[in-house]
Amino acid sequence: MKLQDIRAIAKQYQIRAGGLSKTELIHQIQQLEGNFDCFGSACDGVCDQSACLWREDCFATAAGVNRA
Repeated sequence: MKLQDIRAIAKQYQIRAGGLSKTELIHQIQQLEGNFDCFGSACDGVCDQSACLWREDCFATAAGVNRA
């Protein structure tokens, strides 16, 4: 997901996105949704949150792949 899209979601939650990284924004959104702030922590492509909005980017981030 593009940073612009993440900022739009953050705005819905009244999160000020300025100066926050993609990971920091997603962590704040996850917390406000009542979820674990686990983005980027999937080890070896393993995660039990199959319906997570961030799943694909999470795996890429955890693997060290830079995605836009």
